[in-house]
Amino acid sequence: MRWTPHATVATIIEQNGKFLCVEEQSVSRGQLVINQPAGHIEAYESFIDAASRETLEETGWCVTPTALVGIYVYTAPSNGITYHRYCFTANADSHDPTRPLDTGIERALWLSRDELAAEQHRLRSPMVLRCIDDYLAGTRFPLSLIVEPDHL
Repeated sequence: MRWTPHATVATIIEQNGKFLCVEEQSVSRGQLVINQPAGHIEAYESFIDAASRETLEETGWCVTPTALVGIYVYTAPSNGITYHRYCFTANADSHDPTRPLDTGIERALWLSRDELAAEQHRLRSPMVLRCIDDYLAGTRFPLSLIVEPDHL
């Protein structure tokens, strides 16, 4: 058996004590769940570019990643898939409220840490709150920690 984890990115954007989140359809749970802007890294795409792209596609916000918060490993109980999540923090640069959001994304919303905790049963995974807590604890690693080929 070959084990192939899924490489994903997530982005934390904070403004006025609230975090940019998405409300999205969960196929496995059959309900709306809350997540950070997040998704899979595409072929020949850098981690940082993937974080910016996913945030734009899911929220309409252009962002500039500033630091790596952490690398998280999670195996989803619903399907047994293991995800390696590279979570970034980013600055919000601009917003296009008319931009169509990715398929499955119902809306972007801003939630405080307490509001996220109150919705724990709706979080896409435990990584959502864990990433926020690490961010709030001040965990930051320089983007230079990530070494990628020059051709990306």
